[in-house]
Amino acid sequence: MRKRSQRLWLIGAGAVLLTGALALGVIGFGKAASFFRSPSEIAEMGASNIKDAVRIGGLVEAGSETHNAKGQLVFKITDGSSSVPVVYDNIPPDLFQEGKGAVVEGKFDDSGTLVASRVLAKHDENYMSQEEYKTFRDKAAKEAAAVGKKEPGT
Repeated sequence: MRKRSQRLWLIGAGAVLLTGALALGVIGFGKAASFFRSPSEIAEMGASNIKDAVRIGGLVEAGSETHNAKGQLVFKITDGSSSVPVVYDNIPPDLFQEGKGAVVEGKFDDSGTLVASRVLAKHDENYMSQEEYKTFRDKAAKEAAAVGKKEPGT
């Protein structure tokens, strides 16, 4: 073979290998990605229509934190206008409490409940604008007072 032919074969083999590596990376990343949604977006889309993993952020709704018969933590994540029911079968983070911010990752079951694989507690308002945080905090405080619990954040 001539040098020109060898070079073309080498370039072609490199292109095939690069394409294969890129395809594997895209496939692997696609399965690991979870898209961030708000409870209002979930309500608009319909939880039963979402088959992929999602990440939902908002406040833990006041008065919603309980345990079911299986010992799983059951609560709702709200953004003030809509809420999403969540089931978590693990120990929540120390900062997790009603009226405080949380991010939940998981998949929806057939009943529209998010089966959480991971719960992250937000420690301050850095995850949303200050106006949104104050609105959510005030609403959560009113809900907690209506339920008869101590105000969140105090």
